[in-house]
Parts: sequence; structure tokens; C-alpha cells
Amino acid sequence: MRRRPPAHTPARSEISEQTTLGATYVRALMRSQLRAGLGALSVLALLVGTLPVLVALSRSASGPLVWVTLGLVAYPVMWLIARWYVTRAERNEADFTGLVMDPAEAPGTHRVPG
Repeated sequence: MRRRPPAHTPARSEISEQTTLGATYVRALMRSQLRAGLGALSVLALLVGTLPVLVALSRSASGPLVWVTLGLVAYPVMWLIARWYVTRAERNEADFTGLVMDPAEAPGTHRVPG
């Protein structure tokens, strides 16, 4: 007689039962999300922090240089930082979901209890 696989993977049951191991899994996810957020924030702070220096250095140059710096350099870089952060956060969550999901469940399918 074939043995039926467990309804939940051990990681999922550890989290739902709020055991120490489950808390460790959740803390690991939170740490990786925090690391990604702090990385994006530090690069953004570096970018925004250097803008006053660029403006001060460009005082001798023409006024449009400041606007070109702000419009053509700062915003695209901020968009790239935001895009990197969102991609990293989604990857962290996908990795975590892959850890706790039942291997028999395909992504996008829902089990109906029965």
C-alpha cells in the first residue's frame, strides 16, 4: 500500500504552529528583507547626499546643469534603485514560499480541502 505524503511540509507546519524553528524561518525572511531595504536606502542616501555637493560645485557653471543633473541623472538612478529593491524583495518572498510550500502544489494552483 502506498503511503500518502504529509499534507504540509515540515517548514509550513513549524511556522503555523509557531515553534522556535518556525520563528527562525520567519526571522530569516525578515532579515533578508531588511538587508535589501537597508541596501537600497543606503545607496539612495548616498545619491541624495551628493546632490547638494554637485549643486555647490556647479554654481560656477550655468543654471541648466543643475536641472540636467536632477532630471537626467538622479531620477533614473532612483528608479533603478527602486526596481532593484522590488526585484530583490520578490525573490526573497519567492524563496521563502518555495521553502514552506508543499512540493506537490504547483505555483498558481490551489488545493481544495476535501
